[in-house]
Amino acid sequence: MAENNSAKWYILHTYSEYESLVKTNIEQMVENGGLQDKILDIKILTETRIDDKNGKKKAYEAKIMPCYVFIKLVYSSQLWFMLTNVRGVTGFVGPNGKAWPLDDDEVKRLRLEEYVVNFDMVVGDNVTVVSGPFEGLVGVISAIDRDHQKAKVLLNMFGRETSVDMDFVQLEKIDNPVIVTEE
Repeated sequence: MAENNSAKWYILHTYSEYESLVKTNIEQMVENGGLQDKILDIKILTETRIDDKNGKKKAYEAKIMPCYVFIKLVYSSQLWFMLTNVRGVTGFVGPNGKAWPLDDDEVKRLRLEEYVVNFDMVVGDNVTVVSGPFEGLVGVISAIDRDHQKAKVLLNMFGRETSVDMDFVQLEKIDNPVIVTEE
């Protein structure tokens, strides 16, 4: 979608389990109404989680903030009316249902936009995971994809080395790794 400097991120509240339907309906409304210059992006925040049932591990996408859809738009009362009348939407998050934009710190913390990160790590560097479901784990970088700002990290989980794709912003380099030897 296009870029616009006056666009800000807002939060729509939805009925439970309606997030995907709301997102699809808004995307269709944008396409049919030619609103690409007014509604720039729509996101549902998810993260990969690992479930361990009966000794079998299964990865799945879970909603981080159920009942909320994040939308970047150039606000107008006409758009407010259109969006609050989408099936499944209960209203905007803000005082008395008024749309209240997120500030830059909130956008960064929620990772709604990709930020260019000065990533000075190389394959073989020891890193610690600073956010997400693997927070606190230590691993080794095995591959780097600078175009998508991702690194493949080998983490020790459940007694095995597991390769996990991580965003650059989720990793922090360990300068002086502590090497533990068994005696």
